[in-house]
Amino acid sequence: MIAFTIRNLKLYYRDKATVFFSLLAVFIEIGLYVLFLGDIWTQNVSMFEDAREMMDNWVMAGVLTTTGVTTSLVILGNIVRDKELNKIKDFIAAPVKNSNILLGYWLAAYIAGTIMSLITLVIAQVYVVWDGGQLLSPQACLKLILLLFVTNLMSTAMMLLFVALFKTSNALSAANTILGTLIGFLTGIYLPIGMYPDSVQWIIRLFPVSHAASLFRKIMMGDVMEVNFDGIPTDIVLDIKEEFGVVYKFGDVMMTSSASVIYIVATAVVCYLLTFCIMRKKQK
Repeated sequence: MIAFTIRNLKLYYRDKATVFFSLLAVFIEIGLYVLFLGDIWTQNVSMFEDAREMMDNWVMAGVLTTTGVTTSLVILGNIVRDKELNKIKDFIAAPVKNSNILLGYWLAAYIAGTIMSLITLVIAQVYVVWDGGQLLSPQACLKLILLLFVTNLMSTAMMLLFVALFKTSNALSAANTILGTLIGFLTGIYLPIGMYPDSVQWIIRLFPVSHAASLFRKIMMGDVMEVNFDGIPTDIVLDIKEEFGVVYKFGDVMMTSSASVIYIVATAVVCYLLTFCIMRKKQK
């Protein structure tokens, strides 16, 4: 399994174009924010002294969320390509359990997704400081890193299930393009969740990756929100947090950070089980 994992990692990092395109959605999101969206969202909260820093951290939290998804999807595309080239038959014929082969694909995607997410975190912090903001505290950085390990479990699991539904690389490539576009909206990067219709807001709240974005925002925006929201009525602060997807409410019930983590872990488990069932059914 370890050798198979290394093989998939080498295939990914050997092709510089593949690495670039796995981060293309991230570059687009940052580019749109820097060139267009940053000033718009900052104006919406211009009453706060550190409005720009708050919005910088808001969008970078969303960008950090998408990295694990896009990277793992690119690597897991090897499953489809190996099937098309009949390489998978050679792997199955080897004295290796099918479950270990699947774990090899998954582990490579998880490792690469986590590495690229950590790199994105560094880029995000460099941008925030360059734009006049403050570095995150060591405690906040540690929380973010630990959270990345958990959220990437979910991202990789979801993409593993997603890839299992495709038979050709062309179909997966088209779906990858669509997903790369949609995820920016579903995680509330291009538009704050409060600007969507109620039906779309419900979809975003139910989308597991959005909960990862919410958790990242609570950490990355925590210090600057605490300073800027000092003395402001609680109900107004809650409305702002809901508007920008820092917290999610289902009716009158607010999702706590613990509940979001449980939801993320449960999603990962369900996706892994479904993928395993699909793979076994296809082999029969």
